[in-house]
Amino acid sequence: MSTATSIGPEQGNNTMGALCALTAILCFSVVDLGIKLLSDGYALHQVVFLRSLVSLTVFLAVIMPLGGGWTVLRTRRPGAHLLRGAFIVSANLCLFLGLAALPIADAVAIFFISPLAIAVMSVIFLGETVGPRRWAAIILGLIGVLLIVQPGTNAFQAASLLPAIAALLYGAMHMVTRKVRTTESATTMTFYVILTFLISSAIIGALIGDGRFAGGSHPALEFLLRTWAPIARADMWIIAMLGVAGVTGSWLISQAYRLSEAALVAPFEYVAMPISIFWGVAFFDTWPLLNAWAGIVLIIGSGLYMVWREGRSGSKRPRPRYRR
Repeated sequence: MSTATSIGPEQGNNTMGALCALTAILCFSVVDLGIKLLSDGYALHQVVFLRSLVSLTVFLAVIMPLGGGWTVLRTRRPGAHLLRGAFIVSANLCLFLGLAALPIADAVAIFFISPLAIAVMSVIFLGETVGPRRWAAIILGLIGVLLIVQPGTNAFQAASLLPAIAALLYGAMHMVTRKVRTTESATTMTFYVILTFLISSAIIGALIGDGRFAGGSHPALEFLLRTWAPIARADMWIIAMLGVAGVTGSWLISQAYRLSEAALVAPFEYVAMPISIFWGVAFFDTWPLLNAWAGIVLIIGSGLYMVWREGRSGSKRPRPRYRR
């Protein structure tokens, strides 16, 4: 008699979704590290433009054929893709500028208020209900942000607001995604995000890429305004890594939310926090301060609670075909 345990299709999908999510978060963490490494020598729009070229090449050569060929470029919602792309591009630019000025762990921790932002926006824009316990989690998460940002003290940096703005924009992108997830595939959404990155970075580069506004002392502003520069050979590998990791992570996280329940996938996003702390120690010799540790614990704890509550409330709802 066989003792092997059979694995049903739902369990198999959940396992594959979890693996996709974990790999995607590793990819995004590598992107954060690469951006931080390049932020001292190049303009942000130059890095994003070159990264997008690499991402588009990988998409056309690998992801698009696997996703069904040229048919994946067809869409019923071009306006929604444009709006979604504008939100995610703006979110990334704010996060990347924050990475230029802040310790990588602090920037990532502040960005993780995004589940809280999504909960608030779901009430405002989608008419969803948030109970008192989830409101309490939102408040605790905001307290965690305040512990890291420290407004009103000498330790406050205006750049700390950039990851928070990125989280709000990311939440807005999620609102659009919820509107189109039943008609648009993960591959289609990935393509239009890459296209938006490519076009927007090219426009910004054409407008300010000559560096005429550069010369300030703030690292985030300098990262945004400095002139385009020749790419050192060693840095070409970092840009190639950014392009491959970015498009791979984007596609994998979309697949993860398509294959599995959001409550299973979302906790994996918090794996980025210990990884970012490791990057900070290994590459930049920076440890989070005591107040930052307290803020990180509150933000992650409140975010995971929100995910858990979403899983409980969402277990009675039918799953859409596409999550992101």
